[in-house]
Amino acid sequence: MDGGAADEHLVQEAEKIAVALGRMFPGLCEVVLHDLRDPDRSIRAIENNLSGRQVGDPATELGLSRIADPAFPDVVQNYPNRFPDGRPAKSTSIGIKNAEGRYIAALCLNLDVSVLSPVALTLANLVATDSGHGEAPLETLRDRHARELRRAVEEFSAERGAPPRSLSRTDKKALVQQLNQDGYFESRDAARTIADLLGVSRATVYNYAKPPSDP
Repeated sequence: MDGGAADEHLVQEAEKIAVALGRMFPGLCEVVLHDLRDPDRSIRAIENNLSGRQVGDPATELGLSRIADPAFPDVVQNYPNRFPDGRPAKSTSIGIKNAEGRYIAALCLNLDVSVLSPVALTLANLVATDSGHGEAPLETLRDRHARELRRAVEEFSAERGAPPRSLSRTDKKALVQQLNQDGYFESRDAARTIADLLGVSRATVYNYAKPPSDP
């Protein structure tokens, strides 16, 4: 078996584990298998989807770090994380190396600890995260394009000295049209993300995105 076939075999075996783990904890733990050989479309499997990502979405920051550095830790255990809707998560990322010692995949578990908070006294050990990772999240569980979109909105707002939701209607419209021109609307759920950031409806976002009518 050549190297490429051997790597694919490893990823296929890891995919079985991802599916089985996710189905064992429905509604509680998202399990994602990243194929690090293709970082722009790294999600190979996602079971018990809690973050809203899809197969074919890009790698997270941890995945990119592993691709760049074979010495990156094999396992990053119990670090604090957060789902796109704000729910707290407890995550573990397991790197998978091939025979040459290169990372080719990562198996990631994201536990929704928000549903466990009411019984925190009895489940304290389960929901605890390692303090050594500090308060800053190691990664975000959303499409990198969404992060770029958020940054573009924040930069526009900063130039006008107001948070996104406090922008005037004229500025919001100008921002949406600029985002449309820059190609952000090609990303999935862009309109919903923009609507959430600006505090308007998706219908309003689409209306703002229309080019000015000819006189």
